[in-house]
This record gives sequence, C-alpha cells and structure tokens, in this order.
Amino acid sequence: MGMRTRETTVTFRHPFKLSTIDRSQPAGTYRVVIDEEDIPDITFLAYRRSATMLHTPAIAAAGSIQVFTVNPDELAKALDADLRTGSCV
Repeated sequence: MGMRTRETTVTFRHPFKLSTIDRSQPAGTYRVVIDEEDIPDITFLAYRRSATMLHTPAIAAAGSIQVFTVNPDELAKALDADLRTGSCV
C-alpha cells in the first residue's frame, strides 16, 4: 500500500481550541501535515486520509514543537468559526 504526505499551513486570526489539545492555542500560522494512503483494488489512483497532524506552537513562535493528531472536520470548523465570528475558544 502506497503512502503520501502533504503539508500545508492554516492561519487563525484569533485564539482557538481543539478537543485533542488540552489548552487554547494563540492566533498564528500553523503547520499541518496530512498523511494519505492509496486505496487498493480500484481502476484509478485514489487516496484516503489516514492522519491529520497540527504542529504547535505557531510557526513564528518560539518553543518546543508538539504534534497533535486532530480531526480534520473539527479543524475546518474551527477555521470557519475563526473567519465568521472572530473566535472559537
């Protein structure tokens, strides 16, 4: 089974909280790593997400780096809430 990894960043304008991280995170730009595995036994190449990991602290912040496996739907909702309401703490 083949694997691939994609990397992107997300930016929060306000502090935010996710259920898998025990404390609120400050506003900033965060590194997100997405692991995907290929789906076998189909006639075309396709992948499914196997893990989404958020690196903390934000890219511009100093300190030790921690990596949290997060729910991609929860991350998307937090980003949407950040854009719409200004905070999702």
